[in-house]
Amino acid sequence: MMMRTITTAALAAFALTGCAKTMETGTGVTGGRTAAAALRTADGADAGRATATEVAGGIRFTADVMALPAGTHGIHVHTTGACDAPAFTSAGPHWNPAAAKHGTMNPQGPHVGDLPNLILGTDGRGTVAVTIPGATMDGLLDADGAAMVVHAGADDLMTDPSGNSGGRIACGVFAAG
Repeated sequence: MMMRTITTAALAAFALTGCAKTMETGTGVTGGRTAAAALRTADGADAGRATATEVAGGIRFTADVMALPAGTHGIHVHTTGACDAPAFTSAGPHWNPAAAKHGTMNPQGPHVGDLPNLILGTDGRGTVAVTIPGATMDGLLDADGAAMVVHAGADDLMTDPSGNSGGRIACGVFAAG
């Protein structure tokens, strides 16, 4: 009896594992192309990592940030894959293939590169993750690439072109994974 119970439990666990894998693939969460960016401050210090994962109907962006000032920060995908310190202006403007206005609260927005604000705790760490519908990996990794930029202040989610989010304090260039 004990052997049958163990065998039944093992079969059930195996079946559930197979279902979970199928469910992930079916939603587009796994199996898509990926890109990653090592975030660095102007002095070259490690500030975390950003990833882009192709999912059904868009791209899932995730940023795990560390060693930056506590508080609320704008974080955006920028059009050019360059992060020349100290001001990171080489990353260009926000990724905006539809020529929309900035911000999710702007009736004429948002840019494809507009992400929710990043909130860093007193330890300087925080994470933001969002799926941007309609974004494509081909667009992200075009001829001049793209960068993830963390700004000094909060994004007001409305004011064009960057939500009054201040200077650029960390940057990373996306590279195909």
